[in-house]
Amino acid sequence: MLGDISRVSSIYVVTGYTDMRKNIDSLMAIVAHKYSLDPYSNAVFLFCGRRADRIKALHFAGDGFELIYKRLDGTGRFKWPRNESEAKLISRQQFRWLLEGLALEQPTVIRQSSKNKDV
Repeated sequence: MLGDISRVSSIYVVTGYTDMRKNIDSLMAIVAHKYSLDPYSNAVFLFCGRRADRIKALHFAGDGFELIYKRLDGTGRFKWPRNESEAKLISRQQFRWLLEGLALEQPTVIRQSSKNKDV
């Protein structure tokens, strides 16, 4: 797990590819200039490189920035959205799916039974 994000108000996935050699200042510049978001907000910004086996999380902790780095051990890969370049707001559930190796958008869900609709 990336750490305790229970007090974070927003989680953003920066889709597409990010150079994993970038430092805090470079990632802040991407957030601020490319996506017009506030890196000082109470949000986590997630970045992933081409190999999809490591991610970086940028978060302002009130007195400074935290850069959290996670690298998967072995052959695992994150299901990172690559289709376009945007900062996509995701839910906590989608964040869990991402860290568990699942895609952000799940094609199937458990549907409510027609017998239980009036209950």
